[in-house]
Amino acid sequence: MLFQEGFHTYYIYILTNKPKSVFYTGVTNNLRKRLSQHQENILLKNKTFASKYNVEFLLYYEKFTWIHEAIAREKEIKGWRREKKIELIKTINPDFEFLNYLFE
Repeated sequence: MLFQEGFHTYYIYILTNKPKSVFYTGVTNNLRKRLSQHQENILLKNKTFASKYNVEFLLYYEKFTWIHEAIAREKEIKGWRREKKIELIKTINPDFEFLNYLFE
């Protein structure tokens, strides 16, 4: 049997809280569903980073076809200082608007 790889969509994303004081970087294959899960964790007071800091607002995302590329990019961004993340966010979202509506 011949193995064929399919094409998928994966996202890395950066979320924040309402005062924009915390950044959370993650990876997912379904950004709409993942945003809902973050909001649900906050409502349920689950013991996650997102719920502890009320992180639910999307500031930045990138799309990938291959999961290994998305994971590598997530790790790269997680290693950055806050200032470098701010500069990255400004490349697509200079006003730091919440972008959740794009995935509703």
